[in-house]
Amino acid sequence: MSDRKLKVGIVGLQPGRSWAARAHIPALNALSDRFEIAGIANSSLASAERAVSEMGVGRAFASVADLVASPEIDIVSVTVKVAHHLDIVRVAVEADKHVYCEWPLGNGLAEAEALAALARAKGVLAVVGTQAVVAPEIVHLKRMIADGDLGDILSTTVVARGGGWGGIVANKTTDAYLLDKAGGATMLTIPVGHMLAALTDILGPLATVSSVLATRRPLARVVGTDEQLPVDAPDQVLVSGLLANGAPVSIHYRGGMPRDGNGMMWEINGTKGDVRILAPFGHVQLVQLRLEAALGEDATFTQIKPPEELANLSDNPAVGNVARVYARIANDLRDGTRTAPTFDDAVAIHHLLTAIERSAEGGDRVILQD
Repeated sequence: MSDRKLKVGIVGLQPGRSWAARAHIPALNALSDRFEIAGIANSSLASAERAVSEMGVGRAFASVADLVASPEIDIVSVTVKVAHHLDIVRVAVEADKHVYCEWPLGNGLAEAEALAALARAKGVLAVVGTQAVVAPEIVHLKRMIADGDLGDILSTTVVARGGGWGGIVANKTTDAYLLDKAGGATMLTIPVGHMLAALTDILGPLATVSSVLATRRPLARVVGTDEQLPVDAPDQVLVSGLLANGAPVSIHYRGGMPRDGNGMMWEINGTKGDVRILAPFGHVQLVQLRLEAALGEDATFTQIKPPEELANLSDNPAVGNVARVYARIANDLRDGTRTAPTFDDAVAIHHLLTAIERSAEGGDRVILQD
């Protein structure tokens, strides 16, 4: 593909509140030399027109079908709720458009596999928004491990807060769907899914998992009211297992926010030293991460800052990570590479989430690879 600007059509732009408004628009604006926001499609033409007017981007399309049929659009960014991913992504891929779909790719493994197979058959670039894998601290940590700074990996442990699923619903209209596990947007699939994408990108796949999923808060109160909503999504996720190299893995996500702003610690232990990533809570794709290491004979951990070239797109970590995914998309389309996280990468995480659910349901260890 030439070096002309890539034209993006966004599905699901709601000014002031949607993920597209908070992350995708500023990310694309930061890359205005490579991308142009060319179109918006929402649930109605009126909604799309309001978004275009308020955000000052692109033009409104009457429907997703009209947007994907337009020769003006090169890439379709799907930023709506998980339940709608299958239909929208399928329409876009069948129209031979490249796609950036937010994570989770599908509502369950079967949907993800179907979309990945379709993308392969059509030969389009199909990217999933597991943007934690491009966070500067994650990329730098991966390099450190690949360079042998930690020696052989002995084990890894994650303890984190989910940031939601803590018995409180800030906005019933926009957030209540997170409480229903059937909707596919739970603490397991979202923050734990993003963490698993980063963990396996750095350390490789898991060979076995054993897990516990529990809903300890069966009701959630709507902020500012006495109304309580039923919850069946897990607010406790515990996973243990082995990496393919035999190193033990331990993960515990708890619903809600931490009391003191220290809501995540991910530690990796090696024969030559230890590293840890700290964050305010466990959405590694959203928050500023702090990378620390104690190597060799070091008795204390010291902060390691990634090289500036990894962190120069935005002061907002969420926007920066989305921008880094888009930058990889531009490079992949220009160079024929595959550096952005793909639908096939997403299927691997969906397989892992399915194994975690199976283990929790049956109380057994699930073997992912011998």
